[in-house]
Amino acid sequence: MNSRISVQKVDITKLRVDAIVNAANSSLLGGGGVDGAIHRSAGPELLEECRTLGGCKTGEAKITRGYRLPAKWVIHTVGPIWRGGGNQEHLLLAKCYQSCFDLASKSGIRSLAFPAISCGVYGFPIEEAVEIACRETEAALRSNEDFQTVIFACFGDEVFSAYQSRLDRLKE
Repeated sequence: MNSRISVQKVDITKLRVDAIVNAANSSLLGGGGVDGAIHRSAGPELLEECRTLGGCKTGEAKITRGYRLPAKWVIHTVGPIWRGGGNQEHLLLAKCYQSCFDLASKSGIRSLAFPAISCGVYGFPIEEAVEIACRETEAALRSNEDFQTVIFACFGDEVFSAYQSRLDRLKE
C-alpha cells in the first residue's frame, strides 16, 4: 500500500492524474486558495458546470470535468471550518475523504490527488487533518485495489512535513 501513496510539494493544478480534489466552499463557485487556483487553471467552463450542481454540503463531494487542467476530473468537497473540535469537525473531514473515494470509485478513477482539506483558511489543525487524511486513504486503498495512486499535494512546508512524517511512520 505504501507504494500507492505519496506526498509531493507541488501545485495540484499541474498534476497528471485522473482526478484532483478541490477543497471547495459550499457554493462550488470558486474562492481563494486551492479552490481559486483550480478554477483559474480549469477555465470558465468549470464555473459554468459548477453552477448547475446546486452547491455542496460539508462532508459531501461532487464531480465535474477538469476542462483545461491536466486532470480529466475535479472532485469538489467541502471541508469543515474548525470551531474548536466540538462540532463534529473530525467526522466531517473524514466524510470528505470517504465521499471523494466513493465518487472516484464510481467514476472509474484510478489516480487522484488531494490538497490539505480544511487546513488553510478553514483553520483545521494540520497534524489532526493529516492523520484523518492518511487513515481514510489507507482504508480506501485496502478496500479498493483499483486505486493505483493517491498523492497528497502540498503547497507549504509545514503541511508537507506533517504528511511526510505521517507517511514515514507507515513504512516502519
